[in-house]
Amino acid sequence: MKYEFPNDFLWGVATAAAQIEGGAAEGGRGPSIWDAFSHLPGTIKNGDIPDVACDSYHLYEKDIQLMKDMGINTYRFSFSWSRIIPDGIGEVNPEGITYYKKLIAGLKENHIIPNATMYHWDLPYKLQLMGGFCNRDIVKWYTNYAQVLLENFGGDIDFWVTFNEPIAIYVGYGLGFFAPGLRNEKYARQCLHNLLVCHGEAVKLFRSMKLSQAKIGIVVDIWKHYPEREGNTEDMKMAEVSNEINGYGMFLNPIFCGSYTDVYRRYLNEHDMMPMILTGDMEIIHQKLDFYGLNFYNGLFDNAEKEKERRTLGQVGGNYQDRPKYHTEKLVDVLHMLKDKYKLDIPIYITENGVPQESENADLKDILDDQMRIDYVKGVLKALHQGLKDGIDVRGYYMWSLMDNFEWSAGYQPKYGLYYTDFNTLERIPKKSAGWYGDLIKRGWFEE
Repeated sequence: MKYEFPNDFLWGVATAAAQIEGGAAEGGRGPSIWDAFSHLPGTIKNGDIPDVACDSYHLYEKDIQLMKDMGINTYRFSFSWSRIIPDGIGEVNPEGITYYKKLIAGLKENHIIPNATMYHWDLPYKLQLMGGFCNRDIVKWYTNYAQVLLENFGGDIDFWVTFNEPIAIYVGYGLGFFAPGLRNEKYARQCLHNLLVCHGEAVKLFRSMKLSQAKIGIVVDIWKHYPEREGNTEDMKMAEVSNEINGYGMFLNPIFCGSYTDVYRRYLNEHDMMPMILTGDMEIIHQKLDFYGLNFYNGLFDNAEKEKERRTLGQVGGNYQDRPKYHTEKLVDVLHMLKDKYKLDIPIYITENGVPQESENADLKDILDDQMRIDYVKGVLKALHQGLKDGIDVRGYYMWSLMDNFEWSAGYQPKYGLYYTDFNTLERIPKKSAGWYGDLIKRGWFEE
């Protein structure tokens, strides 16, 4: 069967500043919470640190050329708040402004549409010392940062994203697996609310600046959970908690429906975790957006009995680390849920999608021959194609990621890149998937 995509469909790749830039102490940049967290013993697999990463701070022109060679027509990247405003508030760093001006100009010269994320998890460390996202002042700190970005780059960016995957704040403040490494759920719940208010204020600011050529949205990942045993009460409850209390529901409902769900509010009240919500907060959060960015990787199936066994044995990780079977077909269900449950009437972009290769004990030849990635992406694109046939307004797809990079707490071991990165020489070597993706973009279709 031939899977064809619209002629104006956008094909891209996605990265994040903290994962690829390096140059951690160069060009006037201040430290972020990930710089601090990654240098603590035992926080990152193999003791990896992002000080150099892929060194895109110096090699961005080479990376643009890689994209051009593949025919990529849009690039999703993020600004480093610490590179723009080293302390988070106060003096703007002119070297940081210049770096991103050059990056954006290079993209434009090569007919690659910039898709820029304002915040991709790397809060300036000095702001964390002042309470981070739990301090309500984060709203004015973030809005000031957003204003600096919009004033300097507003006319050059086609797509603006306020936040990438807000769930990372919960993981970092409530579970301790991500920066800043705190384990206080009540604190984390307040952080999440404050983040949503930041989002709303940034959208209001964007609207006030009347950047007619640009659009603004948010990126929320959806790992939709399903009960593994149909009709099993415990499995159903587990899936509901994963979706509505610890997952996408706590963001999508306030953003698109204007309130927290009854399920979420009941949980917060029962556990004495209701955040401080000021009058007008929900109206601020509930701003009309121009697009929605969906990060989709998999559908997950919950089994309460297996989870009890895992906890009894003291195992950690659960669904994500267990490498479950990939249910790429669940993208269709997710797309319909966005339209039916959250009433989305704006374009959707798949802003991240990919699959890791575990590189431990793998030789380079095996890493470069990543047929498994091609097969996985085909599965996702088949589901996306079905969504288009069903009338869902999906206008683009971004693969995670352009190249192997610093994958947060997993360090450099998982390989998500279309290009292999040699972290000793910083050479980028194309994998089989890079050629396949380039061919797909040039044709606009693939066949099975």
